[in-house]
Amino acid sequence: MPLITETFDSLPYVDTPLDEQSLAAAKAAINADIRSAGVDTSELHPALIPAAKYTPTFSDFIEREHARLDDDPTSKLSGIDLKRYEDLDAPENTTPTSDEDKPELLARWNRALKQAYTSDEYVQGRLTQLGLLEKFGKNAWLVGNSQLEDILKGIEAELADLRKQQEEVEMLRRSQQENVHGEITTLEETWKKGVGRVLETEVAAEGLKQQILEKRRAGAV
Repeated sequence: MPLITETFDSLPYVDTPLDEQSLAAAKAAINADIRSAGVDTSELHPALIPAAKYTPTFSDFIEREHARLDDDPTSKLSGIDLKRYEDLDAPENTTPTSDEDKPELLARWNRALKQAYTSDEYVQGRLTQLGLLEKFGKNAWLVGNSQLEDILKGIEAELADLRKQQEEVEMLRRSQQENVHGEITTLEETWKKGVGRVLETEVAAEGLKQQILEKRRAGAV
């Protein structure tokens, strides 16, 4: 049964932080390995669209608004013609006998009447909306604030729960790593001693080999 039953990608509470020189050496080794594999890091993946090649498209209305802002950044939105809701100027006065002689004047009166109807409907709707706002606006505003407060409380409770879970995970992670810290240290020292003994054995074997060769040479002479 192995002594270590779990593995970790990183041991921030156990491992000794690397110095700048070691990090630079590791990055250099990684870059050399990437270059040896023939990977060109200067080019993006084909699935990624380069920003320089991306051209946004807008509708005609948005394009016109962009052009308007380019010409005069201080100009206002002109999508709605407010003149139709302003005071109307009445055409020239006519009499029942002169309308037939001036059809263009009659057309102006008809157009002014339609605009007056439109303005009246707008004003009536505006008055209705203002009346509803005055009657129910306060309660609707209070209810909306209450709902927003409930949503905020729910989000804050969820955030507090997530922070608690994060702290529990961090505590568990620290505890697990500190529990195996002694075992990892022992294994590391054992590994170093084993490597040292292997090197000593290789050195001793090489020395013995040299002695055997020297004795053979001496016997041959």
